[in-house]
Amino acid sequence: MANYHIDQTDQKILSFLVKNARMPFLEIARECGVSGAAIHQRVKRLEANGVITGSRLLVKPQALGLNVCAFVSISLSEASKYNEVVASLKKIPEVVECHFVTGKYALLVKIYCLDNDHLMEVLLNTIQKIPYILATDTMIALDEAIDRQVWVKDYKSTSFSSTSAKEREK
Repeated sequence: MANYHIDQTDQKILSFLVKNARMPFLEIARECGVSGAAIHQRVKRLEANGVITGSRLLVKPQALGLNVCAFVSISLSEASKYNEVVASLKKIPEVVECHFVTGKYALLVKIYCLDNDHLMEVLLNTIQKIPYILATDTMIALDEAIDRQVWVKDYKSTSFSSTSAKEREK
């Protein structure tokens, strides 16, 4: 992917697919001013080059009764055991994200639980019992103010653009 150049048409395609992964290729083609076959070929090329890594159905956790979202910062006793700890975290269904981060903690984990009792059980009886986890610090999310996919420059709805302020005033 390092050598793959994403042009303006690719960016437009990605901006549509990020907003709606089910948008028909023919509709994207009309918006981009190219054929449906061209969109299909470009999407295949984006997939082959690792720009698009898949698509998935998103389910609101609250619809499943998962009413508590928490972020857990994790300190490791040995940084070299990172892979072992992550392998253990992958086995915990409540863990939906895990990031290796800079700062005081080594890992930042996002988990969803049914309620605070469930959260406490996951923390005390699962996460904190993983070897090489030294300490945890938990923050409960009270609201999710922004929930979106990665930002793709679409030239219409960006907060900045490649044109100068003087050109936009015209």
